[in-house]
Amino acid sequence: MTAQKGKDLLIRAGNGAGGFTAVAGLRARQIAFNAEAVDVTNADSAGRWRELLGGAGVRRASVSGAGVFRDEASDARLRQSFFDGVIDAYQIVVPSFGTIEGPFQITALEYRGDHAGEVTYDMALDSAGPLSFTVL
Repeated sequence: MTAQKGKDLLIRAGNGAGGFTAVAGLRARQIAFNAEAVDVTNADSAGRWRELLGGAGVRRASVSGAGVFRDEASDARLRQSFFDGVIDAYQIVVPSFGTIEGPFQITALEYRGDHAGEVTYDMALDSAGPLSFTVL
């Protein structure tokens, strides 16, 4: 895989009509996948090496982004989703890798502004159900 432009990693929110639209003006974003291990080590474990139970544990994805809102509508939508605790469909496009799609909840929404600059935001999303992956 060759190097990719960071701006090509996209976070899109469901538009209610089966499609997706870009989430505001993201300048930085990332996605992380995690899985909790289930330790089944016992007194009979070979050499007292840790043993894990395959296929068990909780899997999750977290997405974060920072940027500026394009307009009042995108700001209002994400803000209302956060305050309502809505679980919504999101799509994350990772260049030369694939598309991750599924339910996420906004778990953090922060605003900040410099005296001589625009208002920016940071947001975090956590997966809230099974995710699908489509290879690009």
